Amino acid sequence: MKNINDMSRKELEKVPYRSSWDEEIRCNSLIILPSKVSSYNIILYKIKYWLSNHIKFIRRIEIYSIPGVHDSGYRCMDFIAVKDNVPICRLSGYSDVIHIDGIGGYGYCWTKKYRTVPKVVPPSGWNMDCLLNSGLLRIWPSGKEIICGIALSSFEIYAVEKGEEKTSG
Repeated sequence: MKNINDMSRKELEKVPYRSSWDEEIRCNSLIILPSKVSSYNIILYKIKYWLSNHIKFIRRIEIYSIPGVHDSGYRCMDFIAVKDNVPICRLSGYSDVIHIDGIGGYGYCWTKKYRTVPKVVPPSGWNMDCLLNSGLLRIWPSGKEIICGIALSSFEIYAVEKGEEKTSG
């Protein structure tokens, strides 16, 4: 595969998905790949949303079938795992939220490490830049690796020390 700095968005969109939705992936950085949503579908979403608030027989659930739009009303994102500036795989596609260092920000396997909600969590030093050719955003933790969670509505990523093993189930 090519270096991510030389790839276009179309080339990055062709990166294959991970082999299993619940496979844990380790990488150096992630590229955020927002879904493409047509102007027509955005207008359709807004009309259906307005109608669901004003006409009783139109249920809110019916507006959630807009391609590329999460049921929360936000655009879906996919993520491309990258190692040494080469794409490994795509990860999700259905997430509207990314939780950096997990939901709550307590870090990887925090219940095993701290046994309770920690009062202090060591900082991970997250960074973000924008790739020249594709215009997509890339994120990574300083001097650490990323462990990517399973592909769900909310996508969790964790900064871990290089070589850190999983410490809980």
